[in-house]
Amino acid sequence: MTKGIEGKVVLITGGSTGIGAVTARLLAERGAKVAIAARRKDRLDEVVADIAAVGGTARSYALDVTDKSAVQSVVAAIIADFGRLDVLINNAGLMPIRPMAEVNTDEWDQMIDVNLKGTLYGIAAALPGFLEQGSGHIINLSSVAGIKVFAPGGTVYSGTKFAVSAISEGLRQEVGEKVRVTSIEPGAVESDLKFTTSGAAAETVLDFYKQAIPAASVARAIAFAVEQPDDVDVNAIVIRPTAQQF
Repeated sequence: MTKGIEGKVVLITGGSTGIGAVTARLLAERGAKVAIAARRKDRLDEVVADIAAVGGTARSYALDVTDKSAVQSVVAAIIADFGRLDVLINNAGLMPIRPMAEVNTDEWDQMIDVNLKGTLYGIAAALPGFLEQGSGHIINLSSVAGIKVFAPGGTVYSGTKFAVSAISEGLRQEVGEKVRVTSIEPGAVESDLKFTTSGAAAETVLDFYKQAIPAASVARAIAFAVEQPDDVDVNAIVIRPTAQQF
């Protein structure tokens, strides 16, 4: 009833830096075959080189998760390259913090496109194959802002992450007999996410992230979910700095 991590083919979106890159290295170290995808191919190739240097298996794929057909194409390419796909980690995300009164609809659109639609496009690309093979694991990166509204400033971001958490739970109820579903809900984690805020709130966000825990903490939580026996589905993990109140 168990396969652990070794030999599983794992796709990680947003895999060039932060949680995605650290998770790729950890899962490869534990024997997974890792496919990492993001817009910045040069950064992806650096991660692949690091993994190869210690004997791991990884390949990189340029990807904009807001492009539905591109997500489909990357999943198809991974299956062609590795023979199958076992785990999808929807990790790509943006977090521009800004009061709604500033009405920055461009940022709203970006968050909806990347955080929400990007997650859905990943699910749409991977789920049919998972159902056909009778197994698979979808891991969605939500946030503590997906269980408690982060306001002022994070209202729309929280909206996207609440949606990711809800989609994860609904998907589990629909396909849980064959496909495992996990929502990872981190608090402040050291990554490039904090730099996606501009304007007056940028300094506040950077100050908040002084308490951040390493991305490796979240990577270990993801690995824990992946390595469980096939009949165990870890549905949600909330992980935050001990000192973080929100």
